[in-house]
Amino acid sequence: MAKMKAAMAAVLVMEKEGITQAFGVPGAAINPLYAALRERQSITHILARHVEAASHMAEGYTRARAGNIGVCIGTSGPAGTDMITGLYSAIADSIPILCITGQAPRARLYKEDFQAVDIESIAKPVTKMSLTVREPAQVPRAFQQAFHLMRSGRPGPVLIDLPFDVQMAEIEFDIDTYEPLPVYKPTATRKQIDKALDMLLQSDKPLIVAGGGVLNADAADLLVEFAELTGVPVIPTLMGWGAIPDDHPLMAGMVGLQTSHRYGNATMLASDFVLGIGNRWANRHTGSIDVYTQGRRFVHVDIEPTQIGRVFMPDFGIVSDARAALELFVQAARERAAAGQWKDYRGWAERCAERKRLMHRKTHYTETPIKPMRVYEEMNAVFPRDTVYVSTIGLSQIAGAQFLHVYGPRQWINCGQAGPLGWTLPAALGVVAADPTRTVVGLSGDYDFQFLIEELAVGAQFRLPMVQVLVNNSYLGLIRQSQRGFDMDFCVQLAFDNQNVDDPQLRGYGVDHSKVVEGMGCKALRVTDPDAIRPALAEAHRLAQQLRVPVVVECILERVTNIAMGTEINAINEFEAVDCRHPEGREGLVAAGLLE
Repeated sequence: MAKMKAAMAAVLVMEKEGITQAFGVPGAAINPLYAALRERQSITHILARHVEAASHMAEGYTRARAGNIGVCIGTSGPAGTDMITGLYSAIADSIPILCITGQAPRARLYKEDFQAVDIESIAKPVTKMSLTVREPAQVPRAFQQAFHLMRSGRPGPVLIDLPFDVQMAEIEFDIDTYEPLPVYKPTATRKQIDKALDMLLQSDKPLIVAGGGVLNADAADLLVEFAELTGVPVIPTLMGWGAIPDDHPLMAGMVGLQTSHRYGNATMLASDFVLGIGNRWANRHTGSIDVYTQGRRFVHVDIEPTQIGRVFMPDFGIVSDARAALELFVQAARERAAAGQWKDYRGWAERCAERKRLMHRKTHYTETPIKPMRVYEEMNAVFPRDTVYVSTIGLSQIAGAQFLHVYGPRQWINCGQAGPLGWTLPAALGVVAADPTRTVVGLSGDYDFQFLIEELAVGAQFRLPMVQVLVNNSYLGLIRQSQRGFDMDFCVQLAFDNQNVDDPQLRGYGVDHSKVVEGMGCKALRVTDPDAIRPALAEAHRLAQQLRVPVVVECILERVTNIAMGTEINAINEFEAVDCRHPEGREGLVAAGLLE
């Protein structure tokens, strides 16, 4: 046993749990923990410019690699409340992050002390555990429990609130004998797997829907192996995108009201059975349940027991970690195939592949101002196959999901359920911090970019190279498109006549992002000609790697472009031209049975 301050015990436990990186903003109430971090020099710290951004950096860091847990640190009052958005985002997407806040001394709790707030109560709805540690001797075990909870079952965030005097108190603690608690994950039984496969084999047009739980479980390799063994096409959700490469013959496209492919929706509507693994049937994926479920049976595999039946009742449910379930699915399918007990789904898979080959949206626009679709076409052409794309919400993200190509797990990092504006830039910086050797590309509209634009200075200070693609239409584009239903265009315009901009065309776009970017210590390129997009992206990629800072490529878009979306998966309004590659157009697709 050794005598030490409780704050030091917290740092030592984090070391034993594998933490090497933290993000945060120091403050008076959390300085004892920072003093321990400084003494140990074992955990690298990145200073955010906004505490909400620190929580999103922690999210990006976790999402970048299996096994990572991002840590964000701040004081309890406004810093703690600023981090609530990150905690909400993390719990919504099953992302483990540890939020540590400094609190007023215990004697001053509930006495309206300066920057003292009941952060424990505020954070409870958006965490797996929110705890103000009131006894110094409990600090190391509180951190041990936090890591156990974050990793067990459905992953998620934890907040630990440390009063100043608790951090400073001397305790007895033996770190040399410390071991992390065993992680609990439910596991499917072979009997359950066999029943699911029996149901699949009763179908003629089955699909696998792969959600974010497949990536959380680091099971993309098993998913692809299972699909190849069975010949069953895969529909990844937005959170599961990359679990199977976009160019894999059995990748059948994404389904949904917004972030979907034409061929993905058509294939879902043609199917008669769906095996969902690690997904939550999110409403942007399903649309109305009646349309989504009509004519097909469902098996749902999820790590969280209360997720089964939450949105709709499947025909069969299995509570299991995705990796554990897929290991059994692969084993059982291999045995059945070896015994000649598997069905030939090649005809169905070929029909799905034919839809994928023929049913596209147009991207090659040559107009000026630039149409957004052209930007994504050029991104696909410039960035390497292993690029990591980071995005959050808005027409930029929706179009990105429709037009970009993703070829591996954790190469599309997206805030799926919460979608807070401002998330993209700090989350991308967290991804870079996890692996500075990767090509990381943030994708934002102008409003998302402006929300936490000050974090560019973090990228410059800490030498975090990335490319930020900024598609600027000077609008809250998604909300403007939504307002069509109310026959209005109200309070969504970001454009104004900027007196400091010389170019009359650009003056009307409002904020001069290039000046702001350069003032933050980064590099900026601006594009107004569609033919200049590709060389600008290539130059940005080169500069980011050479200078080791964020480089922003701002594409000046036409003000109004409506991106394909709808109210049901069988009623998507395409708005723009469709690149139908069947010689007889839509009628040919219908006649061929590829489109209903």
